[in-house]
Amino acid sequence: MSTSKNNHQEEQNIPAQEPITPNKEKQTHPLTEIIQFALIALIIVIPVRMFIAQPFIVSGASMENTFQTGEYIIVDQLSYHLNEPEAGDVIVFRYPKNPSTFFIKRIIGTPGDTLNIDGNVVTITNDEHPNGYILDEPYIASMAPNTFIKEELGDREYFVMGDNRDRSSDSRTWGVLQRENIIGRAFVRLFPFNELNVMPGEYSLQGTDISEINTNN
Repeated sequence: MSTSKNNHQEEQNIPAQEPITPNKEKQTHPLTEIIQFALIALIIVIPVRMFIAQPFIVSGASMENTFQTGEYIIVDQLSYHLNEPEAGDVIVFRYPKNPSTFFIKRIIGTPGDTLNIDGNVVTITNDEHPNGYILDEPYIASMAPNTFIKEELGDREYFVMGDNRDRSSDSRTWGVLQRENIIGRAFVRLFPFNELNVMPGEYSLQGTDISEINTNN
């Protein structure tokens, strides 16, 4: 009797249990997911495009045969935050007379250079080459002998020209390029796929020192 009574009392002391229902996760509205994804993309893409790299499509004949219209390139912006542009670099920059327009050209002269163009002969004089040297430019598509310019480049000033000199609007026409207008250098050519390569158009400017020419003569 005592045992049965104790069991009955224990059963009476057991608390009633509430029904258990499945734990349903709160559903996110599709529009909210789209907005979240867009914000994350902007957080990633904007700094990349501002400080690291951004894409451009080549338009025009000024850089033939190095670049053709319709080619898709990625421009490296980071390098010029660490180092200064060098002669021979192919760069994209804001056109000084219309900053909303972007040009692609090759750097021919850098700060401290004195540049002379006599017909189709380009001569650079600087501290390293006080007697001057005549550029050897195998990438040039054409350059008619009709240009006569002398330009002394100051701090943060660059002289740029297209590889297709006869069809290029460049420093010969509108003057020197200021450092702040330079976006970056051509880093990768992505399209067309058969032309895919890194540092397209890269060339370290070389030439013949005028003193060597005089000695040989």
